[in-house]
Amino acid sequence: MDNAELEALLVDVEADRVERKASLANTDRIREAICAFANDLPDHQEPGVVFIGVNDDGSCSRLPITDQVLVTLADMRSDGNIVPFPSLTVQKRILRNCEMAVVIVQPADAPPVRFQGRVWVRVGPRRAIATVEDERRLTEKRRARDLPFDMQPVRAATLLDLDVDLFRRSYLPSSVAPEVIAENRRSIEQQLASLRMVTRGGGEPIPTVVGVLVLATDPLQFIPCAHVQFLRIDGDKLTDPIRDGVVISGPLPELLQVLEQKLEAHIETARDFTSGSVELVRPDYPMVALQQLTRNAILHRSYDGTNAPVRVNWFSDRIEILNPGGPFGQVNKSNFGMAGITDYRNSYLAEAMRNLGYVQKFGVGISLAKSELEKNGNPPLEFRVEDSYVLATMRKH
Repeated sequence: MDNAELEALLVDVEADRVERKASLANTDRIREAICAFANDLPDHQEPGVVFIGVNDDGSCSRLPITDQVLVTLADMRSDGNIVPFPSLTVQKRILRNCEMAVVIVQPADAPPVRFQGRVWVRVGPRRAIATVEDERRLTEKRRARDLPFDMQPVRAATLLDLDVDLFRRSYLPSSVAPEVIAENRRSIEQQLASLRMVTRGGGEPIPTVVGVLVLATDPLQFIPCAHVQFLRIDGDKLTDPIRDGVVISGPLPELLQVLEQKLEAHIETARDFTSGSVELVRPDYPMVALQQLTRNAILHRSYDGTNAPVRVNWFSDRIEILNPGGPFGQVNKSNFGMAGITDYRNSYLAEAMRNLGYVQKFGVGISLAKSELEKNGNPPLEFRVEDSYVLATMRKH
């Protein structure tokens, strides 16, 4: 947006596409505004704008727009509080002789967007929590074109293929604010659609790819690559004898639980005593690093155009985790693994893993794994990054 467009919005106190904040004193209000503009309930199909450093009447609050202010605003996109990730840009602008930060928020392709489990919308010039009818409208106005693969309908699947009890028991309470659930006026189809587990085609609910991955009783029936192959090998080559081998599949919460139980069962622990007879317990691999790297592989892999599983090969001297999906978006071979450099091939699967508690903060998994390996005394984490896969290697302590 050019300065003329922004200035017109800045001075229009009745506009429902603009919000003004004098400071960063209440960042939650800014996130609510971002969420509301992403949902675009009035269906403007135009971006909404949050001006930081401006009073309600459009006058300048003279807030210093430092690099830290811009970083704080930019981090709101992917800090995990707003899901799925909003599309936004953050810029420093000088408008009407006032320096300010400008957050430009694009309408979401697949609303509703939630901030801390609540759907925020614009009702005229104010923000409000969406009603049941508002959520229905948001769900129905999703743009079918250009949706990412994890939001595409799986037309061979039906509602009967999803574990609705798992959805009610686990996924819904972790995704939606308690008072919204307490209203209890939404049908199960509306609840599934609101959380992107199903979409509608010809009037019937059709599970999406993310719905099948998270809730299907048998995801492999529809997505052949949706499993993890685990091998424990007695030796340092694939041709050496296999001590334990298993294919792990099922709805995402079950798959992750079984995988992590398998990983924990194979960790070996050594006990050392210091000169003061203090016992030190040290595993050959830290569990947190294993969790972060396997979850990353499941989240960032490609589910489209391949039947290859995520592979975990546990050798006598190392563990290799193969993710059948190369770098995506702003991530490339040269910046892979750098702190703060992240992008999401499967942004709606990322939302689901965040809701289920398997992602606490986006973009820190590799850094956390490196830190845990270093604290445990393991050699540095190694990556081989190719166009079609990423191989992570951990060496034994």
